[in-house]
Amino acid sequence: MKRLIMLLLIALTMTTGCAQKKKESASLPAVIGNPAPDFSLSGPAGDTRLSALKGKLVLVHFWATWCPPCREELPSLAGLNEKMAGKPFRLLAVSIDQEGNEAVQKLFGRLGITLPVLLDPSSQVAKQYGITGVPETFVISPSGVILKKVVGSMEWSSPEILAYLNDAMKSGN
Repeated sequence: MKRLIMLLLIALTMTTGCAQKKKESASLPAVIGNPAPDFSLSGPAGDTRLSALKGKLVLVHFWATWCPPCREELPSLAGLNEKMAGKPFRLLAVSIDQEGNEAVQKLFGRLGITLPVLLDPSSQVAKQYGITGVPETFVISPSGVILKKVVGSMEWSSPEILAYLNDAMKSGN
């Protein structure tokens, strides 16, 4: 028994050490004021690379179909996306569902909404951003800097949020 515990501790120590070294060589953490980590993901509409969206205000929204607050928030995000149409704005709804696009489209059909979805079934980008759960959203300035991190759900199409996003678009930071 003692030998098993010792082996587990050694394995844990080795794993932790590798993870720390990996983080040091990665890009800056996804925190307010830092450049947003670049990524490329695919979705039903094709591939999207975050760095290709410079000049636009971007919402990177991590969510999942199995998450009740996420499901409740989706109509609000769809409303926001409609209200921001034609502006230098882009919503990236990043699904971490392992079931992929089929689960996402099934839910969208039930809710009667459409959103630009990217698929992250291995949660690779979610890990890169250090999310602690879903929903979690990052507001990224037109210059590519993280302006805000929102943990949990909110009413995205409210007048206050729309005013904040419009101001962030104009400032261009």
